[in-house]
Amino acid sequence: MDIESFRAELETRLIIEKEYIIQELSSIHDYQEKLELLGKFNEKYKELIKKLANEFGIDLHEPFQAENPSNCENLSYHQIILGKTMSIYDRFADELYEKITSKN
Repeated sequence: MDIESFRAELETRLIIEKEYIIQELSSIHDYQEKLELLGKFNEKYKELIKKLANEFGIDLHEPFQAENPSNCENLSYHQIILGKTMSIYDRFADELYEKITSKN
């Protein structure tokens, strides 16, 4: 599995999802509803991982086959993918939070 290609594709699709949510913000006036969009973004992240895994032919529950097995003992592909992509999710979630909480 080429984790870098997976990561790049996930990042591209998350950018698109983030932009959709930012557009949705303008139609929501209740602060709590705006904050719930962060949960929606989290769900999109999880869905995209599953969708991309399917597209890449990856079984997320299978043990990860590393070049150096001592570094990744007993980790699933899902755990490896989360570890490699969580920084992308965190960055975009922080950007969304800033948009939600800004007065503009």
